[in-house]
Amino acid sequence: MDRELSKQERNSARRRKLLPYIIGGGVLAAGLASLFIVSRASVSREDLMIATVDTGTIETTVTGSGSVVPAFEEIINSPINSRIMEVYCKAGDSVDVDTPLLRLDLQSTETELNKLKDQIEIKNYELEQQKVNNSTRVSDLTMQVKVKEMTVNRLEVELRNERYLDSLGSGTGDRVRQAELAYNTGRLELEQMRQQLSNEHKVTDAGLNVKNLDINIARKNLGEMSRTLNDARIKAPRKATLTFINDQIGQKVSEGEKIAIISDLSHFKIDGEIADAYGDRTRVGSKAVVRIGRNERMSGTVSNVTPLSRNGVISFNIRLDDDANSRLRSGLKTDVYIMCDVMEDVRRIKNGTYYTGPGTYELFVFNGDNKLERRTVRLGDSNFEFVEVIDGLNDGDRVVVSDMKRFINASSVKVK
Repeated sequence: MDRELSKQERNSARRRKLLPYIIGGGVLAAGLASLFIVSRASVSREDLMIATVDTGTIETTVTGSGSVVPAFEEIINSPINSRIMEVYCKAGDSVDVDTPLLRLDLQSTETELNKLKDQIEIKNYELEQQKVNNSTRVSDLTMQVKVKEMTVNRLEVELRNERYLDSLGSGTGDRVRQAELAYNTGRLELEQMRQQLSNEHKVTDAGLNVKNLDINIARKNLGEMSRTLNDARIKAPRKATLTFINDQIGQKVSEGEKIAIISDLSHFKIDGEIADAYGDRTRVGSKAVVRIGRNERMSGTVSNVTPLSRNGVISFNIRLDDDANSRLRSGLKTDVYIMCDVMEDVRRIKNGTYYTGPGTYELFVFNGDNKLERRTVRLGDSNFEFVEVIDGLNDGDRVVVSDMKRFINASSVKVK
């Protein structure tokens, strides 16, 4: 037993002595293999996209995303609480002005309309009745005023007679005073009746104005309900394409609920989004470039910017210069570049997939015709075409702007 342990201990000691050489040999082999791979790194010239550094102008941009949407789109909402009775069109149909789209149940609305018409008729009769009553009251008061005027004139004559008789000695002072009192009392009563007649005119005029105003309000309500009833006969407001319609016959719809959408699919605009960090650089009137696919570019102008940021992005619209281009399709995804500033006489290289924003990059630059060397380069702002070179490159340098990730550990690459 002791002899076997001693043998195992001797073998372990022997392995511990050999371990550094084994590890060192493995590391050396790996290093030599890596050096061999790097020294053998090469690439075909046909696989390279090469850009030459030059000096020029860069209209800096900020990049966002967008989608193509119809330039005009109108949502048709239900003007009443009702249910769908019939559907005459389907999504995708081209419609002209006043083309019937669907029919709602209008029975209750028509009943309300007829009831309102009857109420207006009743109000008109009430107005005529009030005019007759007012005329009768005014006529009675006018007649009473005339009678009172005659009475006051008679009392005035009696007062003059009593004063004349009193001056001849045939009358008495009491009879004169009694005649004066009757005359003055009659004059006051006449003034009171005249004021009452004036007030009655004002009251009757005010009453008639109230009645007329009440009838006008009812007529406006009737007009509004008539328009609502007409709108409830759902028709296309203009020539366009029907992109959505609620075709569920029998389904109840609430007032204001969307039941159809018509769109002008011959003209388009761009609904875009951009990070709110660039919100101060996105303004109404800014020039924009929209890229569709790899090569198609369209110019436009920012026409609207939402004032609020949602989920870290700001929404905006772009009005295209050629909004009827045949490449445009509703829902098509695009890249959007908004022009921000113009930099003159800056060093620049062609933009490409290698560029992800301002910062430091490791790029391969030609050293001669057949060798690429890795170089640390600092890049700045960009637009869809050029990137600003801040440091690391000179005019005339030829830079590889295609994907070189497979040479991430190589300091130089041969070009075949």
